[in-house]
Amino acid sequence: MKAKKKKRQDDFQKVKLKVGKTKPKADNATNTNFRSKGIHLTEQLKKDTSGPTTHRQLGINDLLSQLHHYNANVKQSALLGLRELLSLNPSLLEQHLSRLLSEVAAVFTDKDGNVRVAATRVLRFIAQSVPAERVAPFFPLLSAHLSCAMTHIETGIQEDAMKVLDVLLEHYPALLAARPAVLLTNFLELISHKQSSGGAKKAQEARTRTWALSVNPSRAVTSQQWRLSVLLRLGRFLQAVVEERPVEEGDLSVPAEGVFGSSGDGRLTPLHLIWEELTYSKVGVKVYEHSGAKPTPHSTFRLRPEVDTGPAVGESLDSAEAVQSFAATLVPLLLEVWVEASTSDCPWDTTEGAHLLPPDAMSVMFQVLSILQLLRKLAPQQEHQDALDAWFRKEYLGDFKQHFMKNFPYGTRDTPKHKKKVNLKRSKQTAVVPGLSVEPLALNITLCQVMVSLSQRQGLGRETDGDWLTPLRTFVRDTLSNEVKLSYRQLHMLLGTVWKMVFTQRSKTVTEDLLAAVYFYYQQRHLTLQTRSLLLSFYSKLYLQEQGHAHIARSKVLCRWLASLPVQLSQLGHRNPALSARLIQSIQAAASRGNKDLLSSLQTQACRLYDPQEGVVVLLPAESQQRMVQLLYFLPKMSQSLLANLSCCCTAGRISAGLAASLIRIVHLRSSLSGWSVGSQEVALQDVDYISFLFSTLTGFSSDELASLQEATDDSALPPSPLSPLSLYTTSLEQFTHQWDVVEEICHCLETLGSKSQCFDILQNGICKYLIKLGVVPDSMAAGLLRAVSRLLDLSVLPIEPVLRFLSQCCLSLLALLITLQQEAPADTNHKREAIWGACVSALNSVPRLLRMVLQLLHVGDLSEEELPQLGQILSMLLQHTPIQNELLANAALLQEIIQHLTRYSRGATREQWLTDLLYCYSVTVAHGSSSHRGNLGLRDMY
Repeated sequence: MKAKKKKRQDDFQKVKLKVGKTKPKADNATNTNFRSKGIHLTEQLKKDTSGPTTHRQLGINDLLSQLHHYNANVKQSALLGLRELLSLNPSLLEQHLSRLLSEVAAVFTDKDGNVRVAATRVLRFIAQSVPAERVAPFFPLLSAHLSCAMTHIETGIQEDAMKVLDVLLEHYPALLAARPAVLLTNFLELISHKQSSGGAKKAQEARTRTWALSVNPSRAVTSQQWRLSVLLRLGRFLQAVVEERPVEEGDLSVPAEGVFGSSGDGRLTPLHLIWEELTYSKVGVKVYEHSGAKPTPHSTFRLRPEVDTGPAVGESLDSAEAVQSFAATLVPLLLEVWVEASTSDCPWDTTEGAHLLPPDAMSVMFQVLSILQLLRKLAPQQEHQDALDAWFRKEYLGDFKQHFMKNFPYGTRDTPKHKKKVNLKRSKQTAVVPGLSVEPLALNITLCQVMVSLSQRQGLGRETDGDWLTPLRTFVRDTLSNEVKLSYRQLHMLLGTVWKMVFTQRSKTVTEDLLAAVYFYYQQRHLTLQTRSLLLSFYSKLYLQEQGHAHIARSKVLCRWLASLPVQLSQLGHRNPALSARLIQSIQAAASRGNKDLLSSLQTQACRLYDPQEGVVVLLPAESQQRMVQLLYFLPKMSQSLLANLSCCCTAGRISAGLAASLIRIVHLRSSLSGWSVGSQEVALQDVDYISFLFSTLTGFSSDELASLQEATDDSALPPSPLSPLSLYTTSLEQFTHQWDVVEEICHCLETLGSKSQCFDILQNGICKYLIKLGVVPDSMAAGLLRAVSRLLDLSVLPIEPVLRFLSQCCLSLLALLITLQQEAPADTNHKREAIWGACVSALNSVPRLLRMVLQLLHVGDLSEEELPQLGQILSMLLQHTPIQNELLANAALLQEIIQHLTRYSRGATREQWLTDLLYCYSVTVAHGSSSHRGNLGLRDMY
C-alpha cells in the first residue's frame, strides 16, 4: 500500500516556487528572440491622379462607395464631398449622371435625418445643372425611390420626401407629371388610410368610402399642419399635370385665355412640327405605328403590384372616368380636412365672427379649393369637363354650400400676439409648411370660381341657383368696382367667373351689372400691358358671342366699350405696339360685324388714326399697319381730309408699296366707279373725291411739298439746261421704286373705270391746271405721268398743246437724267434707269406728236461741248429702239437737221466715237425704213 501511494505522488508532483529563485521555464515555451525588417511599397503612398478630388483627396468613385457605409457620419460626409466636387468640376455630372442619381436616390430612405437632408441638397444641385431631357432616362428610378420615401413607415422619412418632391416639382414638373397615378395614391396614403370593409354592416359604406383621415401622434408636427403640407404639394403636383397636358384647343401661345372661349365646337390646331424642338415639349403629338392600322401593345410594367387599391388609382388620368373616380376618393377627404380645420379654432360664440378665419384654417381652405379647381381641369377635353362639373354638382353641391357658402365672404381673424418663450417644436411645425400666409381676397376669388363652376344654365325644368349665386355675384361686382388691387391671376379668375355667370344666368340685368363692374376696372389707369390685354380679350370674345344670346345682344356696356376703342387707339399711338395691336384686333372684329357705335367712333377718329406723320397707320409694325388698312373698307364715309391723309400715306414711304397698293384698291372698291358692292353697304366717297385722290397719289407729292420745291434755294434739284428744260428733283432709289409701284396700281384702277377717253381727259385737265407751271419737277412724278399717259391714251382724244409741251419737257429732261445716271452710278441705279427708259419710250411710241416736240426742243447751237456727247447718246438710244422707228421716220427731216448741226458743231481733228456711232445708227435706221415707209403721208402728219 505504501509503494502504490508513493508512485502516485511521483506522477503529480507539485513544483515549489521559492522566493528569490528564478521561475523555471515551461516545457512548451516559445522563444521570441528574433528580428524582422519592414517592407515599404512606394506605390501605395502615391495619390490618385485619375480624376478631380475633394480637399480630402477623395475622388468621385470613393465618395459614391462611401454612400454604402454603415456609419451615418461617413455617408453625410460623402454627400457633402459630392456637392463640393460637383460644384468645382461640373463636367463630372455628364460623365457619372447615372451613378449619381441612383446612389443619391438610394439614401432618400436612410434612417438618419442628416443624411437625407444632405441627399436632398445634392439632388437640388444636380437638378439646377442638368436639363430634364438628360434626366428623363433615369427618372423612373428617381420616382421609385420617391414613392418608397413617401410611403415609408418612418414619419421623418415621409417629411423629408416632401422636400425631395419640392425639388422635382420645381425643376422636372413634366417628368413628374408623366405618370401621375402612383404619386396620387401616395398622397392619399400620407393623410389617410384604407378602411377595412369586413362584415355585412359596412358593406355599403365600403363601396362609397374606402379612405379615412389618419392621425399619427408620433409626428413632429400636428396632424393639421401635416395635412396642409401634403395638400400644398398635391396642389402643385396637380398643377404640373394640368400644365403638361397636350394642348388641343384655342391659341397655343395663350393657353390661359381659353376660359373665355365658347364651350363647344372645339377644334384641333394644326402644328408645324420640328422634331428637335419636340424632344421635350408641352405640345403632345400622337404618332401611330403602321399608320394606325395595327394597335401597338402597351407595356405591362407596373411600379407596384396590382392589388385592390380602390377606385382612386388608375394607370393614368387620360379619361373622364379615371378623373371622376379619383375625385370621388379625394373630395370627401378634402371636406373632412376643412371641417376639422374650421372646428379646431372655432370660438364659443359661432354667430358672430364665424366668417373670420385664423391663418392656419384659411391656408387649409385655400388649398382645398385650389385642389378642387385643379380636379376640374384634369378633364381631357371640354365636353368631359362639362360632364365632370355636372357630376360635382350632383354629388357635392349640398356639401359645398354647407361648408363653404355658409359664412362667405371670409376674412382674417386678428389674433393678439403675446410675448412668450420660443417653442422649438412649434417653430418646426411652421417651418414644415412653406407659404402659409393666404390673403382673404385670393381665398374668396378661388371660392367664387369653384362654386360658379357648379352652376347650370337657367331654363325650363331646372332649379334656379339664385340663392347661393347672389352673394358670389355681389362679391365679384364689389371687388371689380372698388378699385381693389388685383394680380393678373386673380383678375383672370374673376373674369372667368363673370364669363360663367353671364352664360349660366342668361339675364339681361345680371349681365349689365357684371359687365359694368368689369368696365369700371378697365377704365383704371396704370394697368399693365398683360392686364389690359386680358380685359380686351375678355370683351372681344364676349362680343363675338353676341349672336344667339339675347341677354348679351346690344349691351350698353359693350357698346360703350366698343365706342371707346378708336379713341384709346389714337391716344395710345405707338407707345405700346403690342397693346395697340390688341385694340386693332378688337376694332376689326366689331367693324366686320357692322357695329354702329364703333363705326361712328372710328369715323370720328379716322383723320388722327391715318395721319401721315403721327398716325398709328405709319408708326406701328407692318402687321398692325395691314389691319389698319383693312379697316378702311368698313368706314361708312371717307371725307376729303381723310383721303388727303391716305394719299400722303401712300406716297410718303412710311408704309410698304404692297400695302399702299392694297389701300388704293380698298378705296377703289368703296367708290361708285368700281361698280362693286356687297349687301347694303353704301358708297363711301364721291366720284370727284376719288379722282382727286388718284391724281394726288399719282403725282407722289402734295401741293405744299411741290410749292416748297419751287422755292428751295439749295442744290437738291438739277438746274435746267438746254438739254433738260425742267429742273428735275432727284429722288432716292427707294422713294422712286416705291412711287413707281404706286403708279402701276393707280393706272390699273384708272383702266378699270370704263372709258379711257374720259379718264385721259380728266388726267390732262389735272396736268394743265396744277402741273404745267412747275419749274422744278420730281423725277418720280415726271416718269409716273409719262407712264400713266401712255397707258390711258385713247387716239380719239388727242392731248392739248400745253399738256403735250409739258410732257415733252418731262421726257427730254428724263432722257438727260438717264445719261447722267448711266455715267455716274450705273450699277446702283439699274432699276431706276430701266423704269425711266421704259416710261419715255412708251410715251414716245403712243402719244402722237410727242417725239416731234421733243426733237423741236433740241437746239444744238445752245448746247455746250459737254452736252453734245449726251445729245448724241440720246439720239443713238432712240435710233436703236425698234418700236419707235416708225415715229423717227415720220420725223426724218427734223432728225436729219439735228444730226447735221451736231456734225457741224462737233469740232476736232478726228471724229469722236459718239458721233461715229450716231451716224451709223442713223444710216442704218433711215436706209432700212425709208423704202417701206416712203410716201406714208398720214403717219407723217400724225407724228
